[in-house]
Amino acid sequence: MQVSAVEEAEVGLSGRVWERVRGLFGAGAPPALDPAREDLTVVVRGFDEVQACSAALAAAPGWVPEAPAVLRHHLVLNGVDRASAVELAVATAAQDGYRPDTRPVTSGADLVLVRVQVLDALHLSQERSRMVGLAQRLGGHVLGWDALQPGSFEPAPPATVPDR
Repeated sequence: MQVSAVEEAEVGLSGRVWERVRGLFGAGAPPALDPAREDLTVVVRGFDEVQACSAALAAAPGWVPEAPAVLRHHLVLNGVDRASAVELAVATAAQDGYRPDTRPVTSGADLVLVRVQVLDALHLSQERSRMVGLAQRLGGHVLGWDALQPGSFEPAPPATVPDR
């Protein structure tokens, strides 16, 4: 197929315009949130297995929905060989972007897996289920989950509607 000079110019122009638009709106992604930051605080948690993720998120006054969070899952692995179970859990969860938490564990869990993501009820429920399945396959259970965000994050003030 042969492309005429006019068609080539139109494609080039539209491509350059698209690149400029993408540069204005798409290239400004915020820097990744480092799970090891010192200023992270727990903003929402779910250690009650019957509480819906949506209810936990709705009741969390410190959670900023549009900001990334460090999602942590607290697992207890009761298998015969706990060290092997932890190793297998880490390897399996790494396929989905999780890694072991470097913070001291205070929840009584054998393993705390972390991943940075923007939280919403649907995806949080999916991740919660994924962790329950992983723990059960390894002879354990999940104590719960929590999410951390920077304590100094200041959300934009709400837009005000002028009086008429």
